Amino acid sequence: MTRSFDIKFIHFCRRISVPFARVALFIVFFWFGALKVAGLSPASPLVQSLFEATIAFMGFGAFIILFGIFECLIGILFLIPKTERVVIPLLVIHLITTLGPLVLLPEATWTGLFVPTLEGQYIVKNVLIVAAAIVVAAHVHITRVK
Repeated sequence: MTRSFDIKFIHFCRRISVPFARVALFIVFFWFGALKVAGLSPASPLVQSLFEATIAFMGFGAFIILFGIFECLIGILFLIPKTERVVIPLLVIHLITTLGPLVLLPEATWTGLFVPTLEGQYIVKNVLIVAAAIVVAAHVHITRVK
């Protein structure tokens, strides 16, 4: 690999990193949210178990639709520049709720110490979502307050 190619590739990656991260976050959140709204999410049984262990002050049918809409909203906001200050706190709220099963439903998320089930792996992969969100947040323009 030549140095010239290496430099061009690095500049290319810098140029596309934030737009690519935005689109990837949109795809994951909007798609998974839409599946929940449509009643097709394979995560619904796990979400329902967590719901029953924590919230249960409303019907699960209404909750899963609202949660799906919330995920779609997060996805849409990641596509829109200058909404980072809104979407990052929403993402934090979402991650707190989605990490819940690792602690509250260990029988569904772990087969042993540091050995996640498929559902546990699905949750642990959120580390990648956090990394992509950090890339987007790191490029937010800082406004001066007088």
